[in-house]
Amino acid sequence: MRNKGLKYDLGMQIGIGLRRAYSFFSLRRSALICISLFLCFCFLSCRYSRPNLDDEGMSAGTRDSLTYLYDRHYTLNTNLEVVQDSVVLACLPVKDCYNTLYKGDRVVVAEFAIHPADSVDSVWVKLAHTQEIQGWIGEREMMQAFVPTDSISQFIYLFSDTHASYFVIIFALFVGAWMLRLFRRKQLKMVYFNDIDSVYPLLLCLLMAFSATVYESMQVFVPETWEHFYFNPTLSPFKVPFVLSVFLLGIWLFIIVLLAVLDDLFRQLSPAAAMFYLLGLASCCIFCYFFFILTTQIYIGYVFLAAFIWIFLKKVHATLVVYRYRCGNCGQKLKEKGRCPSCGAINE
Repeated sequence: MRNKGLKYDLGMQIGIGLRRAYSFFSLRRSALICISLFLCFCFLSCRYSRPNLDDEGMSAGTRDSLTYLYDRHYTLNTNLEVVQDSVVLACLPVKDCYNTLYKGDRVVVAEFAIHPADSVDSVWVKLAHTQEIQGWIGEREMMQAFVPTDSISQFIYLFSDTHASYFVIIFALFVGAWMLRLFRRKQLKMVYFNDIDSVYPLLLCLLMAFSATVYESMQVFVPETWEHFYFNPTLSPFKVPFVLSVFLLGIWLFIIVLLAVLDDLFRQLSPAAAMFYLLGLASCCIFCYFFFILTTQIYIGYVFLAAFIWIFLKKVHATLVVYRYRCGNCGQKLKEKGRCPSCGAINE
């Protein structure tokens, strides 16, 4: 009889295990399908719409300016700033005449010239620093030596700069190793592993991973959309292509969730423990950014993003199951009715 009971219990456990495995793979597959459909929908409307250039009331100068804007992503009177140590402008058509600009000098786009037969660069741009200091430069060289003067464009350039990226990676590895050492010795709070009573920190990492995936997807599939945004930036998620709208909404949600994290963090931990937790959280966000940037380039980042979403939903479900109630006096989460451990109120 015991053997039969043992076989029965073993069969029950195997059946439960198979059902759980099926549920796991079904959820992961569903999340992957949803992300794939969402990304497909994003890239159906991923480019800026071109204006109507056939309007008879439009002047020739305006028509040329709009054509350059949507073909080159910058146009006449665009303000640029030198980021290299020095740049040489050719005073064409005068031969052997040059003007030199230095880092920090600002110029404005004054004129375009297209030379299809030019072996160096088919597009030349005339830049004006002052009335006396003007000159021509190839578009490829201009893209490397100048950045738009808009503060958002300059932030994008600084954040994507190679040296800044290496510094951030080294800083993230250093802080991550330091936090891991402190975590093992003093059992400090860390995201997901020994987390605070909040889903916001993990959601913050998920938003960073999602934004990095969308950003790198634009770089891979529609780089001209990001280049146009780089020269004509905005913080508004409206009146831009849908994929950019999703990216900007992700950034705004990241800021909002960050404020929620700070509120929960300093209510649950001491200031010193909260600062250590923030360092670990910053390391996790930096790691998520670079990890999903690199994996999206080889198309497996979407699988990792689906797994990340599944992990987050699993934690949210566990939190809802464990903490079913809230204190009617202070709002603290409760596992069961009765006395609140925070304020002492009786909840019935």
